[in-house]
Amino acid sequence: MLIEPLIQQLQQLRLRGMATALEQLLHGASHQALTFAEGLGLLIQHELTERDSKRLAQRLRWAKLPQSAALEDLDTRTPRGIDPKLIAMLTALTWIKDRLNALITGPCGVGKSFVASALAHAACRADYSVRSFRLPRLVEELAKHHAQANRSAFLKQLAKVDLLYIDDFGLAPLSDQTKRDLLEILEDRYDKKSTLITSQLPVDQWHAYLDEPTLADAILDRLVHNSYRLVLKGGSMRKRHGASVVTVATD
Repeated sequence: MLIEPLIQQLQQLRLRGMATALEQLLHGASHQALTFAEGLGLLIQHELTERDSKRLAQRLRWAKLPQSAALEDLDTRTPRGIDPKLIAMLTALTWIKDRLNALITGPCGVGKSFVASALAHAACRADYSVRSFRLPRLVEELAKHHAQANRSAFLKQLAKVDLLYIDDFGLAPLSDQTKRDLLEILEDRYDKKSTLITSQLPVDQWHAYLDEPTLADAILDRLVHNSYRLVLKGGSMRKRHGASVVTVATD
């Protein structure tokens, strides 16, 4: 059988990983030493890898993480108060499987968003669905969907994702409507899905930030008591990296 038509047929069947692998295999010298089963197994493995790669790329596009970060790049040497046991539990992602939450707090520039983005990236790699918003952006999205009268559909989307990541919680006051929306989002997710939040405010100041006792009690009840808390300390990582750049530039 001619090889080119076979490759075209694999493409038509959307077996692009197998088609690419077959081309690579035939251009190499090792394919003659393979049995039929070994060759077929190699093509299937390439197809699975191709599909996994595309699924990850799609999940990352959907997640819209605030920065590119991976657990492999996590800096555990700089003193930031990172508990090795806690970070090991978080990076294992069992808290997502168990439908728990994670709260990361600390001063500006200490690396909260990087750690959170790395965890969210790992969740995408583990085939979990992820959505991320800076809180001001989430507020804008909620206002837009209110105006377009499709708020309910948007809230249903948020309720379905395995991990909802909200960055920069506590930077600006929230309207009463936003607080009610936030409560509904967390109510939909309570004991069903996981939420990841970063904030410069310590958790014990969140009640005062929300400012309305009844809503604050309801929001925090659905968010805090079933969560892991990672408190980062120290100076700004941005300043440290910036100083390194200046030093290099002036040598």
